[in-house]
Amino acid sequence: MSVRENLGDLYAFVLVAREGSFTRAAARLGISQSALSHSMRNLEARLGYRLLTRTTRSVSPTEAGDRVLNAMAPRLDEIELELGALAELRDKPAGTIRITTSDHAVDTILIPKLGKLVPAYPDLKVEIVVDYSMTDIVAQRFDMGVRLGDQVAKDMIAVRIAPDMKMAVLAAPDYLQRMPRPKTPHDLTGHNCINLRLPTHGGYYAWEFEKKGEKVNAKVDGQWTFNTIAQIVNATRAGVGLAYFSADLARPYIDRGELVSVLEDWCPSFPGFHIYYPSRRQSSRVLALVVDALRYRN
Repeated sequence: MSVRENLGDLYAFVLVAREGSFTRAAARLGISQSALSHSMRNLEARLGYRLLTRTTRSVSPTEAGDRVLNAMAPRLDEIELELGALAELRDKPAGTIRITTSDHAVDTILIPKLGKLVPAYPDLKVEIVVDYSMTDIVAQRFDMGVRLGDQVAKDMIAVRIAPDMKMAVLAAPDYLQRMPRPKTPHDLTGHNCINLRLPTHGGYYAWEFEKKGEKVNAKVDGQWTFNTIAQIVNATRAGVGLAYFSADLARPYIDRGELVSVLEDWCPSFPGFHIYYPSRRQSSRVLALVVDALRYRN
């Protein structure tokens, strides 16, 4: 059984195992889901082992599949990295940069800054995936991630791309006409607060406050829960309750009178957004180009 016969199917298998989905892997490969399933069945038949366990909701490697994945994935990654390096020998940097981030960073940093960079490099592509979980960028094959500074793993190279982030508690004016304005975090128990569901742990994001050394982590309650900040902003503007998100995101709505900030003397600042990538990853011209474009400069 030749290596040449299996190499393409092995790459497809690694992608299915990493994505945990035939649908997502097929989209990445640019082929139909049925064609990908056919390739995997042929590969399993040639090897004589079942490599994937399929259910209606997920796909996961079998014991034999794990062994193939652990043996082949690093080698295929090395091949892909070297091919990318060869592509960069051309006059202009080329390749795709995959970034995992939050929608806030996409709207306020990535699109404005990379929107100025990308037109100058026709062979540069940017793929952005919005995800609020603490994504393993190595396992998920991202080139970099964007998170707040205090959320970056210690074994990563981190580069600041934004100033510190001031938090705010926001409400629409008509909501505050119906409900009393809170004066301390403890007053939030009487309010309809909009929660953010965290995918990593499945719980709610605790609202953090600090004043004169007193710290409060408030677990608020309300009728509305979302899994992205963009939805929370829209719900707050609609007057359904109080919300907790960054002051810079709220500023345009405050200036237009659509939102009002409360508990300002209790709201803390956090380290701003950083990009991060593995310290062991070989630097490339494309990566260096993107990092430099996003780097925060006072």
